[in-house]
Amino acid sequence: MADKRVAAWVTAVCVAGLVSAAAGKDWPQWGGQDSKNMVSDAKGLPDAFDPGERRSGKTGRAASKNVKWSVALGKQTYGGPVIAGGRIFVGTNNDNPRDRKYRGDRGVLMCFRESDAEFLWQLVVPKMRAGGKFNGDFAKLGICATPAVEGKRCYVVTNRCAVVCLDVEGLANGNDGPFTDEAQSYAWPIGEKYIDDPAGPRVVRDPGKPVKLGPTDADIIWRFDMMKEVSVWPQDASSCSVLIRGDYLYVGTPNGVDRSHNRIPYPDAPMLVVLNKHTGKLLAVDNAGIGDRIYHGQWSSPSLATVNGRTLLFYGGGDGFCYAFDAEPEPGKGGKPGTLKMVWKFDCNPPEYKTKDGKPVKYQKKHGSKGVLSPCEIIATPAFHDNRVYVTIGQDTRHGVAPGCLSCMDATKTGDISKSGLIWRYTALDRSLSTPAVADGLVYAADYTGIVHCVDAKTGKAVWTHDTKQHIWASPFVADGKVYMGTERGYLWVFAAGREKKVISRIRMDGAVCATPVTANGVLYVPSHKTLYAVVKGAE
Repeated sequence: MADKRVAAWVTAVCVAGLVSAAAGKDWPQWGGQDSKNMVSDAKGLPDAFDPGERRSGKTGRAASKNVKWSVALGKQTYGGPVIAGGRIFVGTNNDNPRDRKYRGDRGVLMCFRESDAEFLWQLVVPKMRAGGKFNGDFAKLGICATPAVEGKRCYVVTNRCAVVCLDVEGLANGNDGPFTDEAQSYAWPIGEKYIDDPAGPRVVRDPGKPVKLGPTDADIIWRFDMMKEVSVWPQDASSCSVLIRGDYLYVGTPNGVDRSHNRIPYPDAPMLVVLNKHTGKLLAVDNAGIGDRIYHGQWSSPSLATVNGRTLLFYGGGDGFCYAFDAEPEPGKGGKPGTLKMVWKFDCNPPEYKTKDGKPVKYQKKHGSKGVLSPCEIIATPAFHDNRVYVTIGQDTRHGVAPGCLSCMDATKTGDISKSGLIWRYTALDRSLSTPAVADGLVYAADYTGIVHCVDAKTGKAVWTHDTKQHIWASPFVADGKVYMGTERGYLWVFAAGREKKVISRIRMDGAVCATPVTANGVLYVPSHKTLYAVVKGAE
């Protein structure tokens, strides 16, 4: 259980789940829409379903009431599925190998056919070995970043701190370039060491014998190594979900402290990068300069919206500030990358979390079941709705439970809007890993202790709360008059959306539910750690 709890906080963004805009539509990215508001207008979703009896092998559990099909994943699944072009893509680990040539702990992105869950192909990425000052790829975590799909391309951040562009057909239609070294990239390393050289991180690696590629292997089109290209030193995991806009890819870097937790090896590394989606070329980096202010690491994902005619990119920083950038980068000069210019920043930590008796409050680093009041980073994704941005703060779950905060800020402001942009703060929740959902004048949020909160979107006052008594690191998903909420103890809770609290059902799954259901094309997809279920009313 310990490794699952470690994974929780670093993968909150990717495990927070995906939602469908409406029945009959694909859901091709984390959050489904650029705003990352976890709300769908899909109709006809089931109130409950029966996951069926346990079954061994690659078929998952036997389908039962309201289940169209189920398919086995790994044994720890933190990234939610995306559905696009008749395919389903989901990140998991390699504890249930689909190919004998890939053994041991690895990150995996699986691709299935949407209609019947036939396995099509997989990206299998060797782990980054921990040692010395390095611990950037926690054991058994798998690929925890949710991918983004557009046309014939799938973009995902791997467990090796790299952004890759994949052919949605896999190698079944040939090995397309310019990247053609999959056989070596998928090989298990004989030896590997990570060195934080002042000139930039260095990897000393003997990748071992190349693997024999087949039609069920992934086809990498291009690869951008964030450690090599922008001197990023990942802490525990690389979990950002890519956001696509035009020819741009926006990616948050997993830069953070080293294994000692007392030193940031590369404080000059960017918080955000912009890549060309066709080539993977670095186009721009942010100008916020937060590298030396990171508390622990960075695991948020960007969101996007138009505010007063200007397209803004929102991101939750490792320093506890929510940032807005002009989404159109300024071009660089002399061949250098351009700049994502900051428009505003908002401190999501209440003042009393940062100072006491006139002295700064230190960030909590020690592990323990009971946490202490201290500032937090942002792990969730900022959600945009009606010119407002909503986001929670949280920490590594091993730091224990302690006060958190849900902030509502005015996205129309500029500069440091920590005071001028504050609409309300809700501090009656614990530290949170979850992205909030805003619907019909209500905000739904969850904290790690297991309490689901319904808050008035206008005033920030509590409408109702419910204690599931089960740790939560997924996000609430609102659709069809219901709120779906997964828990670490393996339950999917279904609440009635609205001002009156009502538990509709509580469904016992076959493992931890660390990803929120996704709806696409009239089907509700529910991933547990081990199995992905396709749920439809009346299915048997």
